[in-house]
Amino acid sequence: MTRRDLLAAAAAAGVLAAPVAGSTPHAGDDAVLPPPEATEVWQPVPPKVDAPAGGVPSDATVLFAGTDTDAWEHADAEDGRPIRWNVVDGALVVTPGSGDIRTRQAFGDVQLHLEFRTLAQPTGEGQGASNSGVFLMERYELQVLDSYRNSTYVNGQAAAVYKQYPPLVNASRPPGEWQSYDVLFLAPRFADDGRVLAPARMTALHNGVLVQHHVALQGATVYRGQPKYDAHAAQLPLRLQDHGDAVAFRNIWIRAIAPPASP
Repeated sequence: MTRRDLLAAAAAAGVLAAPVAGSTPHAGDDAVLPPPEATEVWQPVPPKVDAPAGGVPSDATVLFAGTDTDAWEHADAEDGRPIRWNVVDGALVVTPGSGDIRTRQAFGDVQLHLEFRTLAQPTGEGQGASNSGVFLMERYELQVLDSYRNSTYVNGQAAAVYKQYPPLVNASRPPGEWQSYDVLFLAPRFADDGRVLAPARMTALHNGVLVQHHVALQGATVYRGQPKYDAHAAQLPLRLQDHGDAVAFRNIWIRAIAPPASP
């Protein structure tokens, strides 16, 4: 039996309540539906980006690739002096007590990739176990911590939006192993009078596992009290935290996210 015979038999039996995908439209459809060209968008054409497997997209800004630290400055420096963190075997390692570092370039909506390594031999526990942080726009923190077998408050463990959102799951690897964060971040929008028009939002993957799903940030990260927003520039640097532990970072790159094209 042909496909046409099957459709005819099904229609005769009354089991076809709607057209089957791929079947011939009813004769009256052309008089009701617009032509397919009416919903085709041809411009603007998305720019071409080379995206090698496991590599850096061609339109990304490389912030650290193993040797050069020129993209960074100390967060408390006004003179642009070189950072005092050390480069060891291709990794950027926190020098405890030297202070946070930040990018010289400012960013808004971004895709961020970085890899980090906690201490192979933990020297503390709780928040004292390989603590650091990734601060989007210098104020919205994705926590870095040894959370493999280390108990602490869940909105302060690895991959938490610090003191706001615990991770959906704990995807931490054992101490001393390299781990990755992939982050999509949308900067907050403010009115001219400082009111929040749209909160910052974050999606994050920890070692390839979704841990933050488009969460709406409640404000800038604070250690005590409730987070809140203060109006700020549309673009600000990325900051890495010196929390007193020699946490290592590598393969750091960032892409500006273009606003969607109007239909």
